[in-house]
Amino acid sequence: MDNSNTQHHIQRGLKNRHIQMIALGGAIGTGLFYGSATVVKMAGPAIALSYLIGGIIIFFIMRALGEMSVDHPVSGSFSQYAYQYWGELPGFISGWNYWFNYVVVGMAELSVIGTYINYWIPDIPTWVSALVCLVVVTFINTISVKTYGEFEFWFAIIKVLAIIGMIIFGAAVIFFGIGNGGQPTGISNLWAHGGFFPNGLHGVIMSLVLVMFSFGGVELVGITAGEAENPKKTIPQAINQVVWRILLFYVGAMVVILSIFPWNQMETTGSPFVQIFSYVGIPSAANLLNFVVLTAALSAYNSALYSNGRMLYGLAEQGNAPKFFGKLNAAGTPVNAVLFSTAFTLIAVLISYLDPEKVFMYFMALATISIIINWATILIVQLKFRKHKERENKSLEFKMPFYPFTAYISLAFLALVVGIMAFMPDMRYSLYIAPAWLLGLYCAYKIRNKGK
Repeated sequence: MDNSNTQHHIQRGLKNRHIQMIALGGAIGTGLFYGSATVVKMAGPAIALSYLIGGIIIFFIMRALGEMSVDHPVSGSFSQYAYQYWGELPGFISGWNYWFNYVVVGMAELSVIGTYINYWIPDIPTWVSALVCLVVVTFINTISVKTYGEFEFWFAIIKVLAIIGMIIFGAAVIFFGIGNGGQPTGISNLWAHGGFFPNGLHGVIMSLVLVMFSFGGVELVGITAGEAENPKKTIPQAINQVVWRILLFYVGAMVVILSIFPWNQMETTGSPFVQIFSYVGIPSAANLLNFVVLTAALSAYNSALYSNGRMLYGLAEQGNAPKFFGKLNAAGTPVNAVLFSTAFTLIAVLISYLDPEKVFMYFMALATISIIINWATILIVQLKFRKHKERENKSLEFKMPFYPFTAYISLAFLALVVGIMAFMPDMRYSLYIAPAWLLGLYCAYKIRNKGK
């Protein structure tokens, strides 16, 4: 980095409560609040099983990342680890792919914000809502990491309390008929409309793609390691709690929703959380939940922009991105990297203007394939990291359980998900774009080295 930047450093401004909520916020995003309606149509009530299977794999991926993050907490996370333990090319590709992933995730989140605003004000174009949110969230991310952490803390609190409240209230509807004229709905909807597996095992398998998209963001905990006050304590706590959170928030929420609301009557547009409360005649609760799902989208975009900035900063530190992105402001925030990422996210505003109906699916397909590449990179790098540590005869504080078996199982599962995407028309095109994108990164790496 050049001399103009030597007085500024990435600051460890994220406290334990920030890290816990960033981990939780990463696990609860638009995939649950918005995309789950589409997944329910694929698997029916068995979607709860899909989330459980996906959640187990995510736990192993998180433990692989956690093993490296606790041993070596840096801003830029697994791109730095890929660079150090696998090689320059994997470090270059993984860093830029992660940046691309979160630009696309940011676009996906922005694309649905207008849908939630339109629930209250139907006449506002979706692209206007997206643009306003883009400006506000960018401003938050350019102040300081503590400001980002504080906003994300409260965004996540709202999501968490809303889902817990929804599960409790939903249980009251199921068992006591509160809000349903005193008539308990019971849980028969879980099997009354074609059984628990209405579309067979095929439906469960096909749903795994969208389920894995829902979990995109949990690895954000690793990105925060460089700015955590006490990473050796906070990172393991946050990662170990991912499993029960997934059980409670994904599996629990889906069981409650599908007990109250017949799966075959669910609309694929809008949020199923809002639909069930409108269905049982509680419009005030539907209004409240619409506010919550709007907050969830803002939170996910806030985190996407944060991780974009840190990944570009890490790439600049490695020499894999222009030094311009390594410059920090007085508060230790990589402002140039954040603003550059925002500029790319503006594409979502344009596409929301041109094709507001299909925009979410476009971005979800791209985000899914890029996040799978990221997760596979984490697992491969962890295998190399562990061998490196074994050669050094160095003990680790936070080991991945059942190594290396769990890493190979997780990699095989990710390969299965990519294979499933080939059979889904809305997802298939991303399999053509991904090789072209990776080839482009390879060429960029070669050109950069030639320049050196």
